[in-house]
Amino acid sequence: MIQSLFILSPTGEILIERHFRGVTPRSVCDHFWERASVSLNHHGGVSTASTAIASDPLPLYDTVPPIMEIPMDHNMLHHNNNEQKTVGVGGENSIFLFSILRDGLSYLAACPDEISPLLVIEFLHRIADMFVEYFGSPADESAIKDNFSTVYQLLEEMVDYGWPLTTEPNALQSIIRPPDVMGKLLSVVTGGVSDTTTTRAPSGTLPNIPWRRAGVRHNPNEIYLDIVEEVDAVLDAVGNVISFDVAGCIQIQSKLSGIPDLLLTFKDPTIIDDCSFHPCVRYARYETDSIISFVPPDGNFTLMRYRVKPSVLKMGFTPPIICTPSFRYETGGTAGSAMSGMIDIKLSARSISTLFNMESRKSGVMIEEVSVTIPFPKIVKTANLKVNFGQVLYDEASKIAKWTVGNLDDKMNLQLTGEMKLESTRRPDENPPLGITWKIPSTSLSGLSVGGLSVTGEYYKPYKGVRNISKSGRFQIRCN
Repeated sequence: MIQSLFILSPTGEILIERHFRGVTPRSVCDHFWERASVSLNHHGGVSTASTAIASDPLPLYDTVPPIMEIPMDHNMLHHNNNEQKTVGVGGENSIFLFSILRDGLSYLAACPDEISPLLVIEFLHRIADMFVEYFGSPADESAIKDNFSTVYQLLEEMVDYGWPLTTEPNALQSIIRPPDVMGKLLSVVTGGVSDTTTTRAPSGTLPNIPWRRAGVRHNPNEIYLDIVEEVDAVLDAVGNVISFDVAGCIQIQSKLSGIPDLLLTFKDPTIIDDCSFHPCVRYARYETDSIISFVPPDGNFTLMRYRVKPSVLKMGFTPPIICTPSFRYETGGTAGSAMSGMIDIKLSARSISTLFNMESRKSGVMIEEVSVTIPFPKIVKTANLKVNFGQVLYDEASKIAKWTVGNLDDKMNLQLTGEMKLESTRRPDENPPLGITWKIPSTSLSGLSVGGLSVTGEYYKPYKGVRNISKSGRFQIRCN
């Protein structure tokens, strides 16, 4: 069970503190921040260095483990019912601290006993998702400070004596109304608190179907499905694929009236492996017929997540983008002078890849939202970078540059060049790998496609839209 929950700002300040089963001392946050302060993601690095870099953190440089066992000395042990209670297992005084990083905020859950790690981590992500649902994206430090009372109300309803209770947005919105623009304007005019919620009172009761509100009405009725597949890959400096893995999810935007019952079928369901579903899915039906039967929540939600069977990917993976980085170092002109270096990165689109085109095209594939994140060795003092297309920003504090390209086609040959000044007379031990992000609409990494989507239980015929999206996950290029 979760004993306490903390939310820390990007500078380590405790924004939210909530105890469910006894009191956990704040000193556990100090232990966490000692580790987090050396991590780029947690301590003013990739996540907070600049607005251009903040949206693309590199998990590789997050040295904070998701689970930490923190020893508790005699003065740190908490008391419950005037009796000392030893936390931890194996006779040791310790507490388990689970953490995630979202929108620059560190979400911490303190657990005195062993518990399923994925349960706690997934619940922390669900809390962060709920803040985005209520306060908009990003749910950062300012959003939390502007909505303190709503945050505590949500935690009160989502957790019952340390155990997750209500985690569905539709159910929570029936109890706690999200803040609205009019409420915020009224609070400014009247001088009230900034997190005034909508004037409409919530029903105060949970609906019969926890994930769907009662009496939903839409005009027109429509539903949109996005099959989003991500590839995690590691490539060498010349573009050869060292390892890769493909995972996907089905995201739905539902605007259907009443209580519709949906059936979703795939043309080749054998592609799917190791899947997990939203609670609205009738799992037994999928097990027997490979058909997804569900009553959808109202609004945006993720219907399922899955991995692609290795047998489907046995032909290998040819990435749609070519990136060849090169780092060169040379000594200074005089003895004992610091070294300097040169960087050269070439970027282009590949005309032929292993992606499945889900619609007929006469023109080539356009790669969207292309960006390259370049972490420099720690001994680099400064870097002067130039590009022939796009924009590059270099952050001195984190030693990270981000090259924002935008759209890329097979007729473009892009290049980044630059000079580096080092603080040392020796060359770096290694060059950190580059991170690349990209997205290609109307393509699939596995070939998964929808066979049919039928709606029963209601009289209307909704508009239905389906699209496939391929994108990068943790896509890394090793440097020479």
